[in-house]
Amino acid sequence: MKDFWIACGYHLLDHNASGGLVVTDEFLKAYFARPELMPPDDACKVERRLHRELLSDPRRAVAATDVAAIADTDARENWHFVLAFRDLLLGQPTLEAAYLALVRSPSVNLPPLFLNQLVHVIVRNALHGCEDPYVLRAAELFFRPQRIVPHEHSLLLGDEEVIGGPSPTPVLSLISMLGAATSAGVDVLSEENADSYWHRSDRFDLALDFTGGTRGPAALAEAMRCWICHLLGVDVAIEPLTALRNAKLTWYVGLDAEATGIGDRLWHGETLDDRTMARVLTLFRVIFADAALLVDAVGREPVYLIFAMTSDQLVRMKPQNLLTGLPIKHLEAAT
Repeated sequence: MKDFWIACGYHLLDHNASGGLVVTDEFLKAYFARPELMPPDDACKVERRLHRELLSDPRRAVAATDVAAIADTDARENWHFVLAFRDLLLGQPTLEAAYLALVRSPSVNLPPLFLNQLVHVIVRNALHGCEDPYVLRAAELFFRPQRIVPHEHSLLLGDEEVIGGPSPTPVLSLISMLGAATSAGVDVLSEENADSYWHRSDRFDLALDFTGGTRGPAALAEAMRCWICHLLGVDVAIEPLTALRNAKLTWYVGLDAEATGIGDRLWHGETLDDRTMARVLTLFRVIFADAALLVDAVGREPVYLIFAMTSDQLVRMKPQNLLTGLPIKHLEAAT
């Protein structure tokens, strides 16, 4: 079986009987050993001791007074978030259950970085056994912000951290579309270079063609299907649409903040200008295998997903919306 996303820590976790991820000391120790959690040279003795003790005993109870004694204000805040995240993981039977508790509770407030790291390892579990590089590359949208890179008549998605800035530096030419590297080291995923995904999956340096009718939208649809099935135990089919004409938005889910705003305006009967509509990248239709699971208000009307970019061509997907926004009567974790 081909492996991918080694750096997310998936192989340091255990599984329960239902396939959910169970936190281990090894996973927690690796988390505390991350470079951003290493105390800097000028860190106080309290922070250094706390870090050293957690590396030795990652489940160690930490009193609020221990954190309050850290001299640096930013360090105190960072450790507050880190320990809240650890306690969330330890307080639930699986990482999946912890994630669902996090996105369903208005009282849990953690920076997006923690959410993305948790999504990364959970979607790795949801896609275990997948050998389609297109689906895996599309699933990177779940936890990695993307930037649109227009190329002739194609719509390409590149990793925001790799491409950088509102003025992308890579020049994506016909050569790169065929799989050769650009001067900035970014390839476009193609049949010719798809096998390279397995040894470069942790580099996030492959762009994805997301033009309507290509494999990109269909690959994201499959990744979302696996995500919903894994976390909610609900069987759905998701199909990308090239246009939404004369359709009644009885129920829709925005896959990002921009899409949610656009959907809200359409639902209220607003007519949107061409520039706003151009920010919609793809529409999806969700078909439920068991219609009895749906709330009565939906009836036989289709459920749509809207995926969009910001005015500065940035894409920040919110996969939690698929878990909290679908019209399912009883949302229960599968794990």
